[in-house]
Amino acid sequence: MQFSTGDRLWETWPVMNYRLLVLFDLDGTLVDPAGAITGGITASLQAHGLPEASEDQLRAMVGPPLVTSLREIAGVPEQLLDPVIAHYREGYRRHGMAGSRPYPGVIEVVERLRAAGHLVAVATQKPQGLAGELLRVQQMDGLFESINGSPDEEQAPGPDGKTPIIAAALARHEGRYDDAVMVGDRSHDISGAAANGLDCIPVGWGFGSPEEFSAAGATETAETAEALLDLILARVPQEVRHGHL
Repeated sequence: MQFSTGDRLWETWPVMNYRLLVLFDLDGTLVDPAGAITGGITASLQAHGLPEASEDQLRAMVGPPLVTSLREIAGVPEQLLDPVIAHYREGYRRHGMAGSRPYPGVIEVVERLRAAGHLVAVATQKPQGLAGELLRVQQMDGLFESINGSPDEEQAPGPDGKTPIIAAALARHEGRYDDAVMVGDRSHDISGAAANGLDCIPVGWGFGSPEEFSAAGATETAETAEALLDLILARVPQEVRHGHL
């Protein structure tokens, strides 16, 4: 069987008795928010008479839980967190989810992995229910074995970032895979993976930077969907790729 993405053809390697679990971050990795997050935060801050965040601050807010970003980066007072978040979520549900788009080639990568028998799941700091809504709007929810996110109660996220979410995803699929890897676009994807004994492949099309990835300990970055697929499938032992097991 062959699978085509752009001008490139990949042969579907037989999985035989070896299976990967690939955990994908959501915003900045699978889906381009197309300004929905940063624009929505700006509108919410303005609506509550709060100082606007800089462009760099807004980019830094994509990835971590919104409540954490608003507290630590935008400096929103505790008593205004709930109304600012509610204003943001209302606009995001009304316009932002539909305006977001999958990054070029990522759906094909997920489908290619599934066709080869690997497990593919989402691990995001977005509230789990909202992550499911976004994937349904983008008609991507049927591609994943599970969607793992933060508690739907916005004030609930703790200080451990991505670590418990990745741990929950691993536990959910325990016994069904031989190796696992995280794919993300921010340093907390890398550190959360490392805390769970996993490697992380950062992608170059999201909100992180090469400096951020390097400081977090990543050694290689996928700049294209094709390169990402190569790096993921390189984890499959060579003898398995050629059907010798």
